[in-house]
Amino acid sequence: MAAKIAARELSPVEATASLIERIEAVDPTINSYVTVVAEQALAKAREAEDAVMRGEELGPLHGVPMAIKDTNYTMGVRTTMGSKLMEDFVPNEDSINVARLKKAGIVILGKTSTPEFAGKGVTENLVSGITRNPWDMRKTVGGSSGGSCAAVAAGMAPIATASDAGGSIRIPASCCGVFGIKPQFGRVPNYPVFHLWEYLLHEGAVSRTVEDAALMMDVIAGQHWGDRYSIPAQPDSFRKALHRDVRGLKIAWSPDLGFGTVSREVREICEAAAKMFFDMGAEVEEVDVEFFKGLADDFSTCFSVELAAMLSLFGPMEDIGDKLHPIIRERADRVQDMKAIDYLRATFARRDLAANVSRFLLDYDFLVTPTIGIPAWPIGLPKVYVEEVDGKPVGGADWIFTFPFNMTGHPAANVPVGWTRDGLPVGLQIVGRSADEAMVFRASAALERANPWIGRRPALAPPENAMS
Repeated sequence: MAAKIAARELSPVEATASLIERIEAVDPTINSYVTVVAEQALAKAREAEDAVMRGEELGPLHGVPMAIKDTNYTMGVRTTMGSKLMEDFVPNEDSINVARLKKAGIVILGKTSTPEFAGKGVTENLVSGITRNPWDMRKTVGGSSGGSCAAVAAGMAPIATASDAGGSIRIPASCCGVFGIKPQFGRVPNYPVFHLWEYLLHEGAVSRTVEDAALMMDVIAGQHWGDRYSIPAQPDSFRKALHRDVRGLKIAWSPDLGFGTVSREVREICEAAAKMFFDMGAEVEEVDVEFFKGLADDFSTCFSVELAAMLSLFGPMEDIGDKLHPIIRERADRVQDMKAIDYLRATFARRDLAANVSRFLLDYDFLVTPTIGIPAWPIGLPKVYVEEVDGKPVGGADWIFTFPFNMTGHPAANVPVGWTRDGLPVGLQIVGRSADEAMVFRASAALERANPWIGRRPALAPPENAMS
């Protein structure tokens, strides 16, 4: 789109109007957007078109319409964080990733849905309700970037911002059959800070193709004074990495990271995808890893403590509790009496894990695993998540393989690699060495060439009883 707009072969106004029509036709069923700014988008598109016709210098995403996750600040546009506590909040500045995208020329279509404060792995909240999976309306999109992933999967945005504190890009990308990348911690600055998961949150990208995400990451990556953890952009464009093959690379394949449960069908699909790397000339070794065991408790401690601390800024729980989703309140209540020493012990475990993963990857160019051990699961389960996989009882995080790399900060992406017999997408997670997103992009692009997914799109016909 950007290339055609710059060449005057595509009108930004026509592109924006077409996507707004798509949103109006499709989103009442899927519910991926919280706020649509149609008039503002068309006005911005007209400005973009005028700039093209005047021959002005154009940014790399000039005139391209896109969606922004509702956790990113958008100046003058409501940003709810999926919470009744912020239902009417309108920021007076943009998040850094949004500001950089605007400078690159994008047109904002609207804000995409997220669970309350991005606090759980299914996208539903008290502000806008449930977001449904374009592949099966009875299934979840995952979370917390579920609105962004659903919008991209259903053709309501070509790209979207997304963020990830425990899998919030990769889980919904797997559920929705799109590409999503969580870059190295700090690669995309997090500012202004909302005091939420300062040590876990990664800002990233969701797209239908690997190259689209690489283009977006080239725009939003790089150090900023407002985020003391931010790191410089890599010297070369991420897009340059896409054209290199994987011949001669050494790849670690783990079906379960030594702790998890994976359905037979998901394992078969992901194992076949891992074998594709071997067919492309790489060495693939199935590995046993032990250092992830027991990590779920430490992650839950870090996640819940930061959530509870942030909520305390709104006031005592007895004053705000009735405005919170019950699951969010339960997670915050769980750690009210926790001692600081317990939280610090969890952060020590995180530091040790990061060193262990980095040491492990000295022997491999990257690691591949299932993103999650199951395809998209039904909406409305009593405990939100499934309680068994292939008849085996599981806990809440037993089939989730994303959160370890929020604890370590390593870059990781979800790549669509197949569909179940029921037509649900399955994703493979690619984890790179510290600060080596280029390798993640390189591997993802190679897999995309070997096993392209872009031609497969959801039918979007609501199944019988989908809305029950």
